[in-house]
Amino acid sequence: MEPRRVLVVEDEQNIRDLVCLHLGLEGYECVPVGDGKEAMMLASEKAFDLIILDLMLPGIDGFEVCKELR
Repeated sequence: MEPRRVLVVEDEQNIRDLVCLHLGLEGYECVPVGDGKEAMMLASEKAFDLIILDLMLPGIDGFEVCKELR
């Protein structure tokens, strides 16, 4: 069985690393990104089982990313 893929969108490197560390320990494949633009690009190219999305992002904020991905 393939691991579940999670997109983690967080501009703070330490938080992003911590979330991915814990997801990895639970068997998830974590794809970390630091901004909304990159998140939208990746989400349009690959399928994710879950997206963990920070709301306060540089450039395109999390609300706009969520709206676009829906």
